[in-house]
Amino acid sequence: MEQELRSRDWFGKKGKDGFIYRAWMKNQGIPNDEFAGKPVIGICNTWSELTPCNAHFRELAESVKRGVSEAGGFPVEFPVMSLGETLIKPTAMLYRNLVSMDVEESIRANPMDGVVLLCGCDKTTPALLMGACSVNIPSIVVSGGPMLTGKFRGKDIGTSDIWRFSEAVRSSAMSEEELSVAEACMCRSRGHCAVMGTASSMACMVESLGMSLPGNAAIPAADSRRKVLAQESGRRMVEMVKENLLPSKILTRKAFENAIRVNSAIGGSTNFVIHLLAIAGRIGIPLKLEDFDALSASIPLIANLQPSGQYFMEDLYYAGGLPAVIKELLPLLHQGCLTANGKGIGENVRDAICYNREVIGSTSAPFKHESGLAILKGNLCENGAVIKPSAASPHLMRHTGKAVVFEDIDDYKARIDHDDLDVDVNSILVLKNVGPKGYPGMPEVGNMGLPKKLLASGVTDMIRISDGRMSGTGFGTVVLHVSPEAAEGGHFALVRSGDLISLDVQSRKLQLLVSDEELGKRRSAMTGSFSIASRGYVSLYQRHVEQAHLGADLDFLRGASGSEVTRDSH
Repeated sequence: MEQELRSRDWFGKKGKDGFIYRAWMKNQGIPNDEFAGKPVIGICNTWSELTPCNAHFRELAESVKRGVSEAGGFPVEFPVMSLGETLIKPTAMLYRNLVSMDVEESIRANPMDGVVLLCGCDKTTPALLMGACSVNIPSIVVSGGPMLTGKFRGKDIGTSDIWRFSEAVRSSAMSEEELSVAEACMCRSRGHCAVMGTASSMACMVESLGMSLPGNAAIPAADSRRKVLAQESGRRMVEMVKENLLPSKILTRKAFENAIRVNSAIGGSTNFVIHLLAIAGRIGIPLKLEDFDALSASIPLIANLQPSGQYFMEDLYYAGGLPAVIKELLPLLHQGCLTANGKGIGENVRDAICYNREVIGSTSAPFKHESGLAILKGNLCENGAVIKPSAASPHLMRHTGKAVVFEDIDDYKARIDHDDLDVDVNSILVLKNVGPKGYPGMPEVGNMGLPKKLLASGVTDMIRISDGRMSGTGFGTVVLHVSPEAAEGGHFALVRSGDLISLDVQSRKLQLLVSDEELGKRRSAMTGSFSIASRGYVSLYQRHVEQAHLGADLDFLRGASGSEVTRDSH
């Protein structure tokens, strides 16, 4: 029995209502037969010249449209708010939930039978997927793809090198003129970051969840095969509508477990944790912070990609792409999990080939044995914190040092380069009030630049702890997503400079070595609270955002809303 089309509630109506729905669409030059029972496929586009990673999406949308039309569908493109990680202030994460609302309401309120999600830059992928999950009509993701690898003075470079260049300039090892030259050398094509940063991690996330066609994650944006995949995704979406293949049928608990294991094997971004938790909350899958540790603990790093390794996303594609990585992990995955092409994930990668063992290793011969992510617990992070061991320094994985505390990002910026800053190589840098509520928006400032006087002496890494996030392109021994954040009044708010902090990654412990009695005194002496914005979305966000260990979604957005529209306006 053929699936009843949702769009018929608009275009199939008789009388005045049907007249209005069809007539105003016809002013775009659409023939009458386009409305005659064809699946209407929405193309949700995050194109924007303020989102350089997604600036080629007009072209990509045309490829999707061709595929939809070839398969007998009726393509309709629509925009939603776009989040350009590199330009937007104060942080794109502040607006992830707003975009998800834009997507959810745009899909539900309009005559779509299925939707193709065009996303690339960091927050656009989780935001679009969160919104689509909330409506739960057939959906497929087409990622924009990574940019080509940068070339600078005979070396390959990518976004992770920004942090190295920045520290080199601060230590006078690199001039401002050289930095300017490197700018033009790094971003030499369309696409998102060329390393395994958050954007690439999100593209791998959707492929490992089964929400895209196989091979989606790694095709470079400038490669013509990216357009081919977009066209094939358009075709496939029409079939998904006929099959009524909903996100809820793909996004099972087992699919989430697969995604966590794959993310660990590729050294994916720590931001993966907060976004996957939010997606799970929308689709109704019980997922906890502790699950990430339990599911990734036995997974070694097998993708040798920056920032945890050596190579770039372009190299990953030439080496066999994510299917070759997934094939290496198959004994550890749920192989029967359904994917967007209607096949199990195991079947999709059965014939995948690795063409370069320097880029894609194996579980028996990994590049690093450390898990991609570790979840810490202790009195400094009662609800948990995240660290990426594969990007950290081994000698700091078990360490006790004195805290050097910055109360907020402005305090950090004002004092970090002072010669009289009381800090040494054994110190632990602590940055408060950069969490979801306190900043607000939880910016990517957790991988703080090191004190200038230590950089000058050759120090390249220190333990850094914050209630914020860091870019997926970042690296170092950095503890992130401390929950509860300082603004929520957890123990993290009580840390003072000079306090001893103990990190033991192997034991998954993060402890503030201060007595409960002393912490009680400090809490009693606390005054004031963080400031809540007086109006608009930011006020709404601060009042309703959940903590990092829950995915930092808005509390009233958890769970699905469905696709039904209960009232007609005409």
